[in-house]
Amino acid sequence: QVQLVESGGGLVQPGGSLRLSCAGSGFTFSSYTMSWYRQAPGKERELVARIFSAGGITNYADSVKGRFTISRDNAKNTVYLQMDSLKPEDTAVYYCNANHILRRLSYWGQGTQVTVSS
Repeated sequence: QVQLVESGGGLVQPGGSLRLSCAGSGFTFSSYTMSWYRQAPGKERELVARIFSAGGITNYADSVKGRFTISRDNAKNTVYLQMDSLKPEDTAVYYCNANHILRRLSYWGQGTQVTVSS
């Protein structure tokens, strides 16, 4: 049974930091590209950051470059999103995704709410 469990969301003031975690189980974590997406009310889900299975290559949305850092620990089957200098427009539900391109498999977590407000 595949599971992705996100944690670390919450309420933070503008300029603050949060670290999201996503623990995977039931699949070969190290073989999957891991991504963080977010969806704000009334908006479409968008890609925030991605880290590939091999080599640790990363991609970021322009809106978070220089502020967010994605990383993974394959020994712990966990992907992280360090979010610094948070802005109100970062407020959204953040989702973890595991994707295996060749096998055409994609799994989603349940989401964790991040609210940036004073």
